[in-house]
Amino acid sequence: MKRTTAAALGAGVLLLAAGGWWTLRGAAPAAAPATRPAATTIAIDLAASDLAAAQVQRWQRMLTVSGTLKAASTALVKAKVAAELQTLTVREGDRVVRGQLIGRLDGTEFEWRLRQARDQADAARAQLEIAERTLANNRALVDQGFISRNALDTAVSDASAARASLAAANAAAEIAAKSLRDAEIRAPIDGWISQRLAQPGERLGLDARIVEIVDLERLELEAQVAPEDVLTLRVGQPAQVRVEGLAEPVAARRVRLNPSAVAGTRTVAAYLQVAPQPALRHGLFASAGIVVEGRESMVVPASALRSDKARPYVLATERDGAGYRVAKRPVRPGGRGEGPDGEAVVEILEGLAPGTRVLRGTVGNLRDGTRLTLPDAPAPGTPAPAASGAAAR
Repeated sequence: MKRTTAAALGAGVLLLAAGGWWTLRGAAPAAAPATRPAATTIAIDLAASDLAAAQVQRWQRMLTVSGTLKAASTALVKAKVAAELQTLTVREGDRVVRGQLIGRLDGTEFEWRLRQARDQADAARAQLEIAERTLANNRALVDQGFISRNALDTAVSDASAARASLAAANAAAEIAAKSLRDAEIRAPIDGWISQRLAQPGERLGLDARIVEIVDLERLELEAQVAPEDVLTLRVGQPAQVRVEGLAEPVAARRVRLNPSAVAGTRTVAAYLQVAPQPALRHGLFASAGIVVEGRESMVVPASALRSDKARPYVLATERDGAGYRVAKRPVRPGGRGEGPDGEAVVEILEGLAPGTRVLRGTVGNLRDGTRLTLPDAPAPGTPAPAASGAAAR
């Protein structure tokens, strides 16, 4: 009985609680249904420098080569005689002119040799005088019949031998004088000292290197050209040489082509004469673009052409209602070269109409259909849009 009463009381409490909950639920205001935020489309803001226009213009196809700048005139001054280096008055970077005395070797030994040779020449000259007097006397005696013809012939031979001895002595004196002159170190060309290879006090052997002189008034770029590109080169073709550290390229032109290929690489050396430039130095590494062809056709910046897919393409801007979007346009590229402003361009043979705005490589890779916000200024190479009547008002 007690258990029955307790169970009834528990059920009543549950019913009262349930009724109260329903009463409170009915009194509470209905909650607003949950909604998802509306999806927004993000547009990529582009700067004027991110856009370019496909346009017809004259461009030049360039052959890019690289090599070393070399002075057309260089001289390695060597010791012409073996002696001690007494003086050397120039150092690296000094300017010299042809014939300038820049040093001296010890010439004491050569001075004594010259004196010895001259003394021997004097002795030979005296012997010749004696032989010639004897020959004259013998001729007179032969005519008078006092000596035989054999004695006259002997006198003639003695005079000839004395004459030859004098000539040899004079030649030895000239050789000694030349050795003394060779002790003077003179610059063989105009230029600048690039290396100082010996120091005063050193004992130098014959042909020992002393200084190197380079003439920077005329520099050439020696570049190796692939065999398939040799046929495109002609004498006088203009070129632009770029050296690291120089903001602007240096004008050049092709002057020579080596008739032989380099063994192993099979490349051919081409020589470009570079215009004088104070900043250029012998031995610098440089690259050059040789103009091998020029024509007029439609081009885009080289960075706008993308080749990460099976077929080359560009990212163009396409009108999409009130805005713009990215449109991937497959194209057929042609040659590469430089435009009038020096920018690298690529020829477009198919796939684009003139005036189409394309995205440069600075933008990165965007998906096809990405919305774009273009700058107010017109893209380079395209006319500014005309103002509408509402805007004018």
